[in-house]
Amino acid sequence: MTKFEETGIKPELISALESINFHEMTEVQRESIPLALQGKDLIVRSKTGSGKTGAFLVPILNMMDRRPQDAIVIVPTRELAIQVNSVAEKLCRKMGLHTVIVYGGASINIQMQQLHRGANMIIGTPGRILDLMDRGAIRLDRLRFLVLDEADLMLDMGFIEDIEKIIVSTPKERQTMLFSATMPREIVTIAHRHMKHDAAHLTVGEEEDLTVNTITHSYFIANGRLKFSVILAYINEYEPSKAIIFTSTQRESDLIHRFLMQNGFDAILMHGGLTQAKREYALREFRSHARFLISTNLASRGLDIPNISDVINFDAPDDPHVYVHRVGRSARMGKDGRAFTIFGFEQKSLMEATSRVANVKMKHIDLNTSEFKDVEIPQQQKRFNRGFAPRHQQGDRGRGFRSGHSHGNSNGNHYGSSNHGNSHGNSYGNSGNHGGRRRDRKQQYRR
Repeated sequence: MTKFEETGIKPELISALESINFHEMTEVQRESIPLALQGKDLIVRSKTGSGKTGAFLVPILNMMDRRPQDAIVIVPTRELAIQVNSVAEKLCRKMGLHTVIVYGGASINIQMQQLHRGANMIIGTPGRILDLMDRGAIRLDRLRFLVLDEADLMLDMGFIEDIEKIIVSTPKERQTMLFSATMPREIVTIAHRHMKHDAAHLTVGEEEDLTVNTITHSYFIANGRLKFSVILAYINEYEPSKAIIFTSTQRESDLIHRFLMQNGFDAILMHGGLTQAKREYALREFRSHARFLISTNLASRGLDIPNISDVINFDAPDDPHVYVHRVGRSARMGKDGRAFTIFGFEQKSLMEATSRVANVKMKHIDLNTSEFKDVEIPQQQKRFNRGFAPRHQQGDRGRGFRSGHSHGNSNGNHYGSSNHGNSHGNSYGNSGNHGGRRRDRKQQYRR
């Protein structure tokens, strides 16, 4: 069974799917949709970019009627909410159904008005959903369908308590679907606590196959200002057609953005320090024409842009699972892609852990950085009450590529000398710190 019509769904839904060029099902859709149509609860682990959105939207829209607030889809970030809603809205419009998207950073009064006019499906982030429940604008006592999308990211961002508050407000006889790229123990525990005993567990692809096999993985060793030469050398050598460049902090995103602009590249900036309107504008510009998007981990989930050729980690993520989600922005839906990471001299253990967790083999590439050794780096701009998050230093360095060297500058802040390092703190394997990190991230994303 490869085509949507073979599942027996409504003709009007098939027509709606064809209108957005959804013809053949992906693997996760082939596995999930028939079970969901039978009314089964689902716990699905499937790698990013595999088509999970269609896997839950299709069966829900086929079974929905016109009752208000019949389904709710909970996602961790505004960007992912917008992404899911863009697909749901097109399908619902063809079927005479209505969606409302709710998230922080937008007018809650406007969202309340939209909900009052009628919503068959609500798509939103946990904090804003709870706010609207407190105001009586969202009532889930008659809900029939509940979806938790990117559940592992919601765990990492500290939203699990909010999720449980929402779940206990819904009827027990609802149908629940949980989708996640990884399946931490806490997620499985929550699923078992709130889902039917006969819920179907699906693992699409090999358990270890967290990243798509059409991505090539490479790295280079550099610190300090040399990293800027490496970026230009990589672009010169591999000529990425459309790339996301990830940094650890908003300040570094600003710096790389100005650096690429002054070197003549069409670059767009997006991070949590920008207003929601500016972030949405950045995504539109990147989709339409811009060659580079510079971002923090904000862009590691929820971007469904099919033609991203390269993911470049200016800063290697300190959590190998973050690497999985970052590189998943490339090679969407079976296309080829490249993932390139700059590791600091002291980050050998981080590179090994990343390769092991992501189950990939990283290849060192030779880049001619001498041509760009005298490149000018913009000065970091001071910020005054602009709402940018502080830089957090993390201390555990791990064993270095060069024994006996001590690199003390977190995230490579000192770009004036190539002897300064990236001390990211190998947080993988140290689960004791996760609670505090998740609480911090929850405050950042719930705004």
